[in-house]
Amino acid sequence: MAAISAWFWNERFWLPHNVTWADLADPAPGVEYPKAGHLLSALPLALGIFAVRIFFERCIASPCASILQIQTELSRRAQPNAVLEKVFTSITKSPDSRHLEGLSKQLDWDVRKIQRWFRQRRNQDKPSTRTKFCESMWRFTFYLCIFIYGIRFLWQSLWMWDTRQCWYNYPYQVLTSGLYYYYITELSFYWSLMFSQFTDIKRKDFLIMFVHHLATISLISFSYVNNMLRVGSLVMCIHDSSDFLLEAAKLANYAKYQRLCDFLFVVFGMIFFVTRLVIFPFWSVSHPCVCVCVHFLCCDIIFKPVSKDDRSDIESSSEEETETTPRERLKTASSRGENGSNGHFGSKSWSQNHNNW
Repeated sequence: MAAISAWFWNERFWLPHNVTWADLADPAPGVEYPKAGHLLSALPLALGIFAVRIFFERCIASPCASILQIQTELSRRAQPNAVLEKVFTSITKSPDSRHLEGLSKQLDWDVRKIQRWFRQRRNQDKPSTRTKFCESMWRFTFYLCIFIYGIRFLWQSLWMWDTRQCWYNYPYQVLTSGLYYYYITELSFYWSLMFSQFTDIKRKDFLIMFVHHLATISLISFSYVNNMLRVGSLVMCIHDSSDFLLEAAKLANYAKYQRLCDFLFVVFGMIFFVTRLVIFPFWSVSHPCVCVCVHFLCCDIIFKPVSKDDRSDIESSSEEETETTPRERLKTASSRGENGSNGHFGSKSWSQNHNNW
């Protein structure tokens, strides 16, 4: 382990020429440099943020959802069945035709009845619109607050207006209280997101988001230890500048204010493009090609068609379709088209197709 640690923290890789970790560990009196031990304070703070989130969602976001008449959907629960439950939890949540035929023979059930059971069972594990509204309202509040803090702090810093200052006298750059609080708060928030993944309802993108949070935590941690706080603070602020707009668009979507949702998403898209595909690669860092490729991948994930991503949609049941006549289905579809949003037109906009948020 000592050999691996020595190889990983090789000074030739992390620090400029003729600079050692010992130089940063023993600064002059009254001077403070970032240390790896500082990052440990993010863990208890992350638990505190997680507790604040629970309080916020229950005491603030939930009443807001009630005011906006966002209710918890009552989905039909699957009939208790030990055999199907075992298959659902340990084998597959979407059985293929071979599994369906085998289960049909074993239970003496019709294949469509088994399909309906799995559909209802999957819906039980999916968060309601009210739950997603509360989660998005919490993220919106945090992203907005941390962005305001970051922009106010950076507005007074030299390196926001001249990025060459990010590397002036590097790595002998003094750790200020503002930078420390900014970094530790961001790091604590992503640790709290990591914790909450294991307590929230699991979604289809669990692994993707887990890797995303892990990568973010790693980048923030390594840039802190390596004293790249100046450029790191710019990168964090750039990314925070569009995140709260995306969450605001989600909130409008859940509340069925479709025009507001469309407007916010357009604004988000423009700011995302400018900050992450122009400002970030060509102004704050020195490897634009790699950054542009990574963020184009992010664009593909965010703006991809919803038909390919149903991580949170409540699946429609074919049972209701088979038990209603064509005239009744036409009447239902017509009423949905007229009353699908809060006083807005019933035509389909992109946001009506983004209920998977």
